[in-house]
Formats: sequence, structure tokens, C-alpha cells
Amino acid sequence: MRWVFALVLSLVAGVGALYGLTSGFTALTAETARRQAIAARPQVLPPVRVLDAAGGVLPLQQDLRRDGRVAIVNFFYTRCNALCLAQGSLTEQLQQAIRAEGLQDKIRLISLSFDARDRADDLARYGARMGADPGIWQFLTLTEADSRQALLDQFGLVVVPAPLGEFEHNAALHLVTPDGRLVRIFDLDEPGLALKTAQALADSPRPAVSEGPS
Repeated sequence: MRWVFALVLSLVAGVGALYGLTSGFTALTAETARRQAIAARPQVLPPVRVLDAAGGVLPLQQDLRRDGRVAIVNFFYTRCNALCLAQGSLTEQLQQAIRAEGLQDKIRLISLSFDARDRADDLARYGARMGADPGIWQFLTLTEADSRQALLDQFGLVVVPAPLGEFEHNAALHLVTPDGRLVRIFDLDEPGLALKTAQALADSPRPAVSEGPS
């Protein structure tokens, strides 16, 4: 897909800023091993509550169950002026691909903010800025500090405070099933593979998921 290559250069600059915070290829190898382990044994997400762009608050697991679609999840914050905007453009292209291929009933996109300052109106403005179709692409933010860190740790997200109220952070495309399991992680330059894998997951038979307590 040509649009992938158009975005890779802008994404590399942001991701490269985090390279100095790792131990080079040793850390990258460890991340590869972690992703392989998740693919072999998907992980159940910890209980977290999220706020949506309409001001509703509910457990993320409940939202995933009620929606019933495979989710491609990325992390961002609305005040980000570099990596998040490039990542948002990539997600907008995924949105177009989902619509063009008629997958909107099988796959959804979730952009999840890790910034405690983000509120419903921030999410709504950011979604409008990105040209998000609410039926395909939703914006959520984590509401509780303890559960926020637990979820970031499970997704392998490293967030480092930066000057002027910004953050340095890594980024990836995470596949999450309606029963609340993290099943695969892809680099940002693999959107086509992420979408293909999400479609395969959506088409595979799954056991019924009970609503359970909220």
C-alpha cells in the first residue's frame, strides 16, 4: 500500500526518539520475544474503566463485549504534535481501508489516551480533527491511575514525560478481541498485516462471551 510508505518517514522520527531510552537491539529483541509470547498465548486485559468522547464511563471489557468487533488499538494523547498526529493519519487510512473492504461490521479502531488530562471534549475535538467515523473509530481515555499503568505495562507502552507537558512514547498496532484479550502486536509500518490478521480473527469462530458483571 503506497500510503504506508508515505507515513513511515514521519513515524520513524518519533519512534527513534525512544531508541535512546532502550538498551538498543537487546531491548528490541526482548520486545520481539514478548510479542511472540502474546501471539502464542493471548493475554486477558486487566480491568480498566474508560471515558468516551460522549462523556460515558464504563469498563473497557464491557465495551469490547457489547461492540463484538475485533479492535485495532493504538495509544496517543490529544496534545501530541508529532508521533500521535502521524499515527492518527495512519489510523485514518486504516479507517478508509476498513470502509472500502466492507469490514466495518467486523473491525473497529480504538485510539486510547494515556494522558490523565484528556477529557471527553478533548477526545471529541481530536476525533473531528482526524476525520474519524464514530461508527468505525472511537476515542477513549483511561480514568484511573492504577489501572492505567497496569494496562500500559501489558501493552508494552513506555511513556516518558517531556518538556512543555508532552510525552515521549512508543507506538504500535494492537489487536484485541471482543472477549478482552490482547492477541497480536504489529509495528506501525505493518498496517496491512494488522488489518489482514484482524479480519482473520473476526472470521474465525469464537465461543460466546457472557456479559458478566460490570
